[in-house]
Amino acid sequence: MDNDHLLQHLEGEKELALGRKAIDLARRSAQVNKPQATDFLDPYERKVAKSVLGSFPEVGVLHFGGYKKAERARVLIYPRFYLTETIPSPIKVLEAKGNFSFAETTHRDFLGSLLATGLERGKIGDLLVLPQGCQVVVAREIADYLFTNWSRVRKVPIEVGEIDPQQLAVEPERIKEIKATVASLRLDAVAAEGFGTSRTKMVREIKSEKLKVNWKLVSNPALSVAQGDMLSFRGRGRVLIHAVGGKTRKGRLNLVLHRYY
Repeated sequence: MDNDHLLQHLEGEKELALGRKAIDLARRSAQVNKPQATDFLDPYERKVAKSVLGSFPEVGVLHFGGYKKAERARVLIYPRFYLTETIPSPIKVLEAKGNFSFAETTHRDFLGSLLATGLERGKIGDLLVLPQGCQVVVAREIADYLFTNWSRVRKVPIEVGEIDPQQLAVEPERIKEIKATVASLRLDAVAAEGFGTSRTKMVREIKSEKLKVNWKLVSNPALSVAQGDMLSFRGRGRVLIHAVGGKTRKGRLNLVLHRYY
């Protein structure tokens, strides 16, 4: 089956590039009889890759993000005859510790220091900030490089070591249920209710491409959303459209939203 046929359902250069990469890895896995891993992908990117990989029955697919609800994960493509329990993990978990008592540090600071070592973003998974440093999921092949080259964050010296994924300090997600009514299922209206802001401000945020629907960046405030869609707002968490009910007497739609912190 040629690439054009396999990619015909994809839109835009980003999706096409992801699709081509997935095809190359699937074919290589089948040819050399060894698992092949993508870079870290977000849920939307993994969905695009899987839509292409479904056309290759000779390979299977696994996800590795370090923990169950990791946002970024590597897709591992392996020959079907492999026993999955024998496949080595394509990730490692590192912990960086330092004296940050007098230097307030954020996710951006730690990520910036990692990228400053010369790494590409695709080699870095989720990053969890702790009072004494951070934990970060990285591609297995670059872990040794970081032991040598990742030495400070905002001028604070750090010590970097490997930990077991079970040691990741993943906080349980908090969920707030929000009941609301909207005139229609327009993105700006639903997102404004879910994130507790005005519709006017939400329109500006959407046009600035700060909102994702099902992990895909959008810029159209009038986009129609539906039950089951996930809205993610940069720096503000996520909102799931849990249920769309009937109409009120005034003709508005009842919604149940779940906001994740």
